[in-house]
Amino acid sequence: MVKIRLRRMGAKKAPFYRIVVADSRYPRDGRFIEEIGTYNPLKEPSEVTVNAERVKEWLSTGAQPTDTVKRLLQKAGVL
Repeated sequence: MVKIRLRRMGAKKAPFYRIVVADSRYPRDGRFIEEIGTYNPLKEPSEVTVNAERVKEWLSTGAQPTDTVKRLLQKAGVL
């Protein structure tokens, strides 16, 4: 199954996430199909940038967002 999920980047104790489309069998920070956005929880308020067009296209083809990504997409106004 194809998932839209977070990929952790950044240094220790300074997380930065990329929102990626990946096969659910791949590891969290492993191989992915496409990067469609970023999430920075350290900024105040937290910063979410997404390519809404690509998100909608992936959702229409059957990709399932994780709970966290679904909440972030709602915050960004995509869902």
